[in-house]
Amino acid sequence: MPETSQDGAVELDLSGLKCPLPALRTRKALRALAPGARLAVTATDPLAGIDIPNVVREEGAALEAQERDGPVARFLIRRGADRAHEQA
Repeated sequence: MPETSQDGAVELDLSGLKCPLPALRTRKALRALAPGARLAVTATDPLAGIDIPNVVREEGAALEAQERDGPVARFLIRRGADRAHEQA
């Protein structure tokens, strides 16, 4: 279950999960957030550095930060506006 950090971002620790689970869980968590909310994702899967930025782009969200510390990748994502509101 995601937790909220001190800076207000929802924390999602996907350490130990293998492709495609980090991407799928990131997409699910992003869709559950309110527009403008932030999601901090931690993953250890080597492909997360490719997959998660792709999910962010596909979902219309913004990748605010991405860093890697050894096997651990961390992403800070801001959810975009609802697509229904973008079309109005």
